[in-house]
Amino acid sequence: MRVPLLDLNAQFATIEADVKRAVLEVVESGRYVMGPKVEALERAVADYTGVEHAVGVSSGTDALLLSLMALDVGPGDVVVTTPYSFFATAGAVARRHATPAFVDIDPASYNLDPRALAAWFDRAGEQAKAVKAIVPVHLYGQSADMDPILDVARAHGVPVIEDAAQAIGATYPSRDGVRKAGGMGDLGCFSFYPSKNLGGIGDAGMIVTPNSELAERLRHLRNHGAEPKYHHKLVGGNFRLDPIQAAVLLVKLPHLEDWHEARRRNAAYYDAHLDVDAVSTPGIVYDRADHTYNQYVISVSHDRDALRAHLADREIGSEVYYPIPLHLQECFAGLGYRAGDFPNAEHAAEHTLAIPVYPELVPEMQDHVIAAIAEFYG
Repeated sequence: MRVPLLDLNAQFATIEADVKRAVLEVVESGRYVMGPKVEALERAVADYTGVEHAVGVSSGTDALLLSLMALDVGPGDVVVTTPYSFFATAGAVARRHATPAFVDIDPASYNLDPRALAAWFDRAGEQAKAVKAIVPVHLYGQSADMDPILDVARAHGVPVIEDAAQAIGATYPSRDGVRKAGGMGDLGCFSFYPSKNLGGIGDAGMIVTPNSELAERLRHLRNHGAEPKYHHKLVGGNFRLDPIQAAVLLVKLPHLEDWHEARRRNAAYYDAHLDVDAVSTPGIVYDRADHTYNQYVISVSHDRDALRAHLADREIGSEVYYPIPLHLQECFAGLGYRAGDFPNAEHAAEHTLAIPVYPELVPEMQDHVIAAIAEFYG
């Protein structure tokens, strides 16, 4: 039985007519840059996340980059973030010629550890004065512990950019009430890469913010800093959201909560049936309803790469997110980090594996995955 890590065709089959109609509307409109579809998606995402402003951009990576630009992050500045994330989190900082400073993760959630963050500021000395932003990541569809992270940020007068690329719709039981990922900091960044829970048919992204001035600055920066046309007070870039992507995402957004629920159901099935001594299933830090399971990531005690090969032999897809922590990437060697600096991130990189959890899975497919893992460790 073939069980891919993700099957986009299975999802597309359920909405094919609506997607084709939406794309054709854009083609027939002649509005191929920005326009009403982009504006409609911005309103819809702002409403969905509970944040006043949403600004459509060209990708999740560009959402991070543009957010840093909006905060004037540049040479000499420091941005504190996690070493365990997709490269774009720290790569965007480096592209602004700023310095990423890493803080270890909470092993229960794989997200930035607020206690480690507070400890970093306590010992950072003069470097703390150079911090221009904190970037927590809501990894795998589960929110970081935002209340204490925001407490640290406020204590030091530092803005927070939420990297919510994998977590649209994830919720957090804040002391101020239930909040959605991306909607708690000064800026929230989303990716609509096709593999995300809300994915386009190419690259696309969104930034949300409660700050009207930041929103206006983002809109200028995504269009070469021009306002009005051909008048440039800022140096921006071409970070505009494609209206075809917006049209597809508008079709998908009404289905998103049902897809989240299907992912939760599949995660619960693994939790109940994946009973192998060498395997730990993902921790639920808050409540299962808060988690959107962009990935279902197990931790294995040994032989992770051999397990992955074993699954591939049985036509089961899997992926390692992420095999090399950011502080050990060659391009960041000049920062002076060494193996052992962030043991929780390094352990996750060596022992975790994502297995299929997409909404269209059926129990028979999950049973095949479970049986293959049990066979390997039997």
